[in-house]
Amino acid sequence: MLRRLLIALCLCAAFPAFANVITDGRYEWPVLSVVDGDTLKVHLPGLPMELQPVKVRVRGIDTPELKGKCASEKKMAQAASSFTGRLVDAARVAGRPIYFSRIDWDKYGGRIDADVAIDGRSLGDMLVGAGLARRYDGGKRLGWC
Repeated sequence: MLRRLLIALCLCAAFPAFANVITDGRYEWPVLSVVDGDTLKVHLPGLPMELQPVKVRVRGIDTPELKGKCASEKKMAQAASSFTGRLVDAARVAGRPIYFSRIDWDKYGGRIDADVAIDGRSLGDMLVGAGLARRYDGGKRLGWC
């Protein structure tokens, strides 16, 4: 617990100092990989390697879990992960930015919650629009099975 608290303090201090901040409050961090449909691994420049990579969860979105409770959830989770992966890859190849804004800790303190925009469009909105996610307000999650 103490370790997580120290990490949290370091990261909170690091946001303005180490991130590639854009003047309007958006951050542009290198995306290292897609964890699942609603979570990315990013590199926060300037942080010690022991604190890297950092997971960023798309604020207000819930996608099915890759280790879901039933085959249909796992299949939909794979589709959401692939969808997000294709968007991230296309942005990388084209040199388009992936921005993170409204940065905060998730409710468990182990990840960052943020609005994520790829090529100016909300990743959360795109996932919901594709039928691969639903809005999430932080309460009890509904099942996918």
